[in-house]
Amino acid sequence: MVCPYNRLGQSRFARPDLELKKCLNRAADRRAVQTKFMKNLRQKTVWITGASSGIGEALAYEFARQGAKLVLSARRAGELQRVKTATGLPDANVLVLPLDMTDGASLPTAVETVLRTFGAIDIVVQNAGISQRSLIHETSLDVDRQIMEVNYFGVVALTKAVLPTMRERKQGHFVVISSVTGYVATPLRSAYAASKHAVRGFFDALRAENQDLGLRVTIACPGYIRTEVSKNALHGDGSQHGKMDQNQEKGMTPEECARQIVRAVKAGKLEVYPGGKEILGIYLKRWFPGLVARMVKNWNEA
Repeated sequence: MVCPYNRLGQSRFARPDLELKKCLNRAADRRAVQTKFMKNLRQKTVWITGASSGIGEALAYEFARQGAKLVLSARRAGELQRVKTATGLPDANVLVLPLDMTDGASLPTAVETVLRTFGAIDIVVQNAGISQRSLIHETSLDVDRQIMEVNYFGVVALTKAVLPTMRERKQGHFVVISSVTGYVATPLRSAYAASKHAVRGFFDALRAENQDLGLRVTIACPGYIRTEVSKNALHGDGSQHGKMDQNQEKGMTPEECARQIVRAVKAGKLEVYPGGKEILGIYLKRWFPGLVARMVKNWNEA
């Protein structure tokens, strides 16, 4: 948009009042379309990755409660079938679509399958991911690459496969599950933190490029949520951590996390921070980075 005034405060337009009115009307039209889309999720098609457990599973139930049609994706087909049954939705309103986020070549075909089934993709929840529990000097580069492939490059690949149809419709919403670690990096999570920082940067740029088309982005940065993410986290040699961290065990339920995320989606929020007192780290990092650096250097988790 061109500024209506030059450096001397003189109008660039013959009728600046009309130009201002046009700008305000265009902005109001965009807000009206987006607000109408966000607040009513009934019969919207919501594609959830990582839907077989944890936050993704809880989001499936919450979106189902809102009347949405679901596409459930993860690697474990059996678990997806279990979640499908538990949603209580008619078979015609749920598509089970097993997906490996590291297989980028398969993603365009997956998008075609969803479009063929439901005709449109309204919301994509990018929830697939793996965590980490290892020090940098003890982590192989292969593990770093594996985490980035799932948490970042897989997310980017699916987004690029879906984006053209959303741009064509001038409507769509990306819901991205990042983490407090996407703001505050802590020991034992170097590659995980890097992937979550990268995801935030990518989707901030995507929002800036596509907002005027009517596309939305909501980034969720949860704190400790009571899921099995720590059990599935990788050690430096690629083996699984295999146990629940204490903070994770005491964390917010995935059901409450899902409710907060869906409320944020309906409200069109840019970001949402489900969790406990740990989310204060996001604000402390912004205003007191030195304090946070001192706090996390000796941070450890039992």
